[in-house]
Amino acid sequence: MRPNRLREIWSAGGAAVNGWLAIPNGFSAETMAHQGWDTLTIDMQHGVIDYQAMVGMLQAVSTTPTVPIVRVPWLAPDALMKALDAGAYGVICPMVNTREDAQKLVEWTHYAPRGSRSFGPIRALLYGGADYPQHANDTVVTFAMIETAKALDNLDAILSVEGLDAVYIGPSDLSLALGCRPVFDDVDPPVQQAMDHILERAKAHGLVAGVHNGDPAVALSRIAKGFQFVTVGSDARLMAAGAQAALARMRSGATAAPASNSSASY
Repeated sequence: MRPNRLREIWSAGGAAVNGWLAIPNGFSAETMAHQGWDTLTIDMQHGVIDYQAMVGMLQAVSTTPTVPIVRVPWLAPDALMKALDAGAYGVICPMVNTREDAQKLVEWTHYAPRGSRSFGPIRALLYGGADYPQHANDTVVTFAMIETAKALDNLDAILSVEGLDAVYIGPSDLSLALGCRPVFDDVDPPVQQAMDHILERAKAHGLVAGVHNGDPAVALSRIAKGFQFVTVGSDARLMAAGAQAALARMRSGATAAPASNSSASY
């Protein structure tokens, strides 16, 4: 079976830099994948990506060594199994709030005897290899999102579930749950304290902690703290930022240009 580079990065003590895919298009996903991200996550929870678009995006990412991950819409067996059957090498599940939620997540992402994932890896066989069924349980990565006050109350119980590989913090939802501003980076003190606590407890249980970020400098600071999976921006945000920067440079140049060039368009 194709190795999961994400597991290799973690085994070496490193941190993976993850990109986020919100645009439902294979070409944009392929373009992102060719930029050298360690992993790319297709977001099925928020935005405009449906199942058919997800499959095409997984195929596009597969043209590179970048590891394909899917954030599923919710804790539901069909969403988890179809993402894995389509070739996702990791799944991020939102709103895991209790030990029972974490147990269901592990059960639905693992084949028997560890779980109850139904057999049908229709595209996963093409991506992972003919021996995918024998090694999938030890290769695919399962993330539980910790983003609510209830999840914080049940944190150690969630982290103690065997078969869970990692947790992923959504700072915006966590901020809302704690009565704070919904931001990625400059979080309020109660949210920062909660994030530090999640990181510390994840490490105590032998799990990896990941976090969503808006700014690369913030992501680097969180790696320094011990996070081993950091998301830096999305395709949509990066496209908008690049367009804004290009337009700003052009307009600045046009303003400073000599009169003889005044007929030139932006």
